[in-house]
Amino acid sequence: MKTFSLNKGLVALWYPFIFGFYLFCTPALARNTLKFSVSQQQSQVNGTVSDGTSPLSGVSISVKGQQKMVVSDFDGKYVITASPDDILIFTYVGFKTATIPVAGRSVINIKMQEDATALQEVKINAGYYSVKQSERTGSIARITAKDIETQPVTNVLATMQGRMAGVNIIQTTGVPGGGFDIKIRGQNSIRSDGNSPLYIIDGVPYASDPIGYNQTSSTFPTVTSPLNSINPDTIESIEILKDADATAIYGSRGANGVVLITTKKGKAGKTTFNITASSGVGTVTKFIKLMNTQQYLAMRKQAFINDGITEYNPWDYDINGTWDQNRYTDWQKELLGGTSQINDLQGTVSGGSENTQFLVSGNYHTESTVFAGDFLYKKGGSQINLNHRSEDNKFRLTFSGGYNAQNNDQPAFDFTYDARSLPPNAPALYDADGNLNWENGTWDNPLRNLNAKFESKTNDLIANTVLSYELLPGLVLKSSFGYTDLSTAETRTAPSSVYNPAYNITSATSAIYLNNTDRSSWIVEPQINWEKDLGSGKLGVLLGATFQSQTTTRLFQSGNGFSSNSLIYNLASANNVNVLLSDETHYKYQAFFGRINYNWQQRYILNLTARRDGSSRFGPGNQFANFGAIGAAWLFSNESFLKDNSWFSFGKIRSSYGTTGNDQIGDYQFLNTYTTSAVAYNGNIGLQPTRLYNSNFGWETNKKLEMALELGFLHDRIFATVAWYQNRSSNQLVGVPLPGTTGFTVLQSNLDATVENTGLELTLRTSNFTAGNFNWTTNFNLTFARNKLLRFPGLESSSYNQQYRIGQPLNIELLYKYKGINPQTGVYEFEDTNSDGRISFPEDQKTVVDLNPKYYGGIQNGLSFKQWKLDFLFQFVKQKNRSYPMGFAGQMSNQPDRMVNSWQEPGNNAPYQIYTTGYNNDAVTADYLYTQSDASITDASFIRLKNISLSYDLPLKNTQCKIMLQSQNLLTFTSYKDGDPEFTSYGFLPPLKVITAGVQLTF
Repeated sequence: MKTFSLNKGLVALWYPFIFGFYLFCTPALARNTLKFSVSQQQSQVNGTVSDGTSPLSGVSISVKGQQKMVVSDFDGKYVITASPDDILIFTYVGFKTATIPVAGRSVINIKMQEDATALQEVKINAGYYSVKQSERTGSIARITAKDIETQPVTNVLATMQGRMAGVNIIQTTGVPGGGFDIKIRGQNSIRSDGNSPLYIIDGVPYASDPIGYNQTSSTFPTVTSPLNSINPDTIESIEILKDADATAIYGSRGANGVVLITTKKGKAGKTTFNITASSGVGTVTKFIKLMNTQQYLAMRKQAFINDGITEYNPWDYDINGTWDQNRYTDWQKELLGGTSQINDLQGTVSGGSENTQFLVSGNYHTESTVFAGDFLYKKGGSQINLNHRSEDNKFRLTFSGGYNAQNNDQPAFDFTYDARSLPPNAPALYDADGNLNWENGTWDNPLRNLNAKFESKTNDLIANTVLSYELLPGLVLKSSFGYTDLSTAETRTAPSSVYNPAYNITSATSAIYLNNTDRSSWIVEPQINWEKDLGSGKLGVLLGATFQSQTTTRLFQSGNGFSSNSLIYNLASANNVNVLLSDETHYKYQAFFGRINYNWQQRYILNLTARRDGSSRFGPGNQFANFGAIGAAWLFSNESFLKDNSWFSFGKIRSSYGTTGNDQIGDYQFLNTYTTSAVAYNGNIGLQPTRLYNSNFGWETNKKLEMALELGFLHDRIFATVAWYQNRSSNQLVGVPLPGTTGFTVLQSNLDATVENTGLELTLRTSNFTAGNFNWTTNFNLTFARNKLLRFPGLESSSYNQQYRIGQPLNIELLYKYKGINPQTGVYEFEDTNSDGRISFPEDQKTVVDLNPKYYGGIQNGLSFKQWKLDFLFQFVKQKNRSYPMGFAGQMSNQPDRMVNSWQEPGNNAPYQIYTTGYNNDAVTADYLYTQSDASITDASFIRLKNISLSYDLPLKNTQCKIMLQSQNLLTFTSYKDGDPEFTSYGFLPPLKVITAGVQLTF
């Protein structure tokens, strides 16, 4: 049905009456024939837009002086109606604007030139508003889909590694579905779980709180994170807000930085189909060099000699002849040396008119593991985006929705520890019949744990709608509505089949652990934005409010005692069922925020932001707090004395100061809370207290200061930024220790401690070569960061006195001071700090070692020649880390091959102490002290070819075909000897080296 607008209809009806009346009153004109100039005749002009090597889609083509505009399609083709004397204007982000006269032509093909200066005019997402790169007063780092699509990764945090100054990201495990750790400008909170940034996806806050349970997520070093649900392939850009000017508008949630994720949107033009398929493999990046059988047995024999034992024990199977002493198995290759199979398929349909654009996409990912066994991680999802604006450009609607599902099937335990500790002459995994080999009960076959499984299913929905209407020129009303819904179900089984059948352990001992976590939230954010040119300046005012609610339910259960292992997933079949945790929490948040921005003559910019937050996580009287910031910038390159400089193209000094907050403490911390007691009284289940009441604690506060200089040379072909920052986090929300007589260990409260993060960030972007068909660009970033505990009243008497030191970073280790090896006894020796004649804790554990990186960064290069494109990124980190602890050398456990250089006899000057089977108590104790001393700290710096991508565009007609070869973690250069230098947790799989090949079709 066609809707008729009365107002527009009346106007249309008036036109012929007015025109006829005009002709009637002007006889002379009525008698003359109306003539039209030839130059006013309209005709179609078409052509192709390219960058010299490949077509450019999304280029805006308009007719000068008219509202008419079209956009080039995926082949770079366009069609526009123009007269012979018109002038066409071609504009595209990152390229110089081209002005081409039609001159009577019907076909106009154009090659656009890249323009580094134009990148300063790109608008970036700053959260509630967007701002030009050249005019921002805050610190915002950014990557786009162009950077993301070259990386074969599944986690959104992996896309940013090594690409942003001030953003340190570490992968915690190579197991599919594992997590990452991110810190933006350091650790602000003493609480390890209080340093997560705020994530915003298309305007909707996305809770990053863990959804796993430590009894079910045993495959990973940390519990399951919801961030794996975000599909990197759907992302258009990621902005990281770092300083006060950028983050203060998010108030209490911006202390640790803000991660803004914008998904891809449809573009005007004909409907475009894009299909991408890739397949690849993943392997462990680096193994520890362990002893072979000959070296291992020599160590074992010497250990018995050192201990004065002349006869081997019956249980010394590796050396007493029970096991084959000529057998050798590289257990790292056997248990971790498999090949992970990785497959990806993605399809996108997009297009639309000038007023309405759409995008619909779907994706599917599968990934096996490097472990033995048949395990698979599956991830799939869909994304839909819809943009619409009215004919008069006053009303706008944006809708985005994404649904992702994960199904992860993994072994319940990581095999890394077994792979590194098993003797090299241990028996074969399988017997002659293909069954697990138990070698007459002489060992625990590591593959027994294949029967214990971890399974996880996660479903995640994110939806957002933004409505806006321009009431008056420059005055826009807008409101954002968001909704998220996440559910996860995890299980871990511990069946009796993990034991040797000879022990006759039945399914009555089998157990299962379950985790069911659901989280949903909604948010409404009404806003009003006003922009007005005032004299030589421009004023912008933003006012808004936030109303948010989040509900989380958790149910942790266990069951044991089954009649059969085939019923282990049926909790009703368990003899004993325990509810370990059952809770429902509600989090409510509301805020009012505002921004005032004034830009005078494109030279002086002032930006004021403020926010008043209210959170249900604090008690009465402390639920509300105020946060704000001021940012200023001087674009001195726009001053008259520099404006026309031929070599100096851009210069800006900016600075900001403000406060943000942190409420990452969980819910109901200020209340007396109770839980059900496991003890029945008179047949009734009672209640027991779980937390003491304290309604007096308030917000954690972070004061941020930054100063930066931005310089561009040669039309921004060389662009550099230097930024210095200082963040001070005070009023720390931690648990204050209580005497055990109270029945509680801690009381949630504010601690008058201050943590400072300072740093220097350097970024450099260069356009090295742009000529003809060849282009070469480079991006470099480098961060020097320093973390320090400035004050902590009562530290010496607190429970943190063996964890922190005033004036030192939070991430330190207090260790014994290693002196060397006693040349007579061959045992490690340590410094007796308090001179009491013995090595004791904590009196002698005083040596401070900083494990924070001294500096980190990355250098990325992009080269293109005709249809070829090459992109590669080197990541580098200067850091220290622990050596991998393997236990004392000489026991029935393999060791690094460097341990062959151990002490043998009095007078030896060896780097490692005497072998022992465990009977030399001094050596056993000394080995433990060694792992807790500064001798266990070693250089773990590395340079890694983090990502490399090579692609070729096949010159096909009517279809774009791109062939791609990509790799992640391809090469690692390091002096670290104990495996991958990035690891942070012992006994877990390091990151994988991934190589994929794929093809992309666009038509």
